[in-house]
Amino acid sequence: MTTLRKELAADLNRETYDVTEQGIYFPRQGVLAQGEYFDRINGGEWSRTKNKIVIEGLAHILNVALGSTAKPAGYFLALFSGAAAPADNWTAANFAASASEIVSLTEGYTSPTRPAWTSANTSTGSIDNMAAVATVTIATAGQLNVTGAAMLTNNTRGGTTGALVSATKYAAARVFQNGDTYDIGYRLSLTV
Repeated sequence: MTTLRKELAADLNRETYDVTEQGIYFPRQGVLAQGEYFDRINGGEWSRTKNKIVIEGLAHILNVALGSTAKPAGYFLALFSGAAAPADNWTAANFAASASEIVSLTEGYTSPTRPAWTSANTSTGSIDNMAAVATVTIATAGQLNVTGAAMLTNNTRGGTTGALVSATKYAAARVFQNGDTYDIGYRLSLTV
């Protein structure tokens, strides 16, 4: 494991990986990291959207799983309304501004913090929160448009510390009315 960790960290630092439609691929090791968000409005049908695991997120995953970085207290999901597509250089420090994170309690969702991503341990190559999806209740005077979601290690809405793991921009904005409930799931997979 130590050798693989060092190889992946070195390739990450040298930027010797490929960003593909399927995810981030490390050709020397044959490792593919990919993720996807699941969402539904008012208990309806699930939608699935591939994500971008940003460089900060990949480094975080490697450092926590195979390095010496301590696991954070939790992982949290954020909603945003911006038009920008997630980029490799997005970080927790610039996410709220780059993505136009939704931080209002009256034109957003009612929870004072980002909802927790609560996963169960896995014995496969994937981990998710589908057994305990995050749910928020929408608050708006008219309608609220959500253009994407992200996973971070900080629960503070608009917070700029911690790590941004991944983000996705939906193909079409999700449109909400006051009182709607929104379920959000995330799955991360590593394949060799």
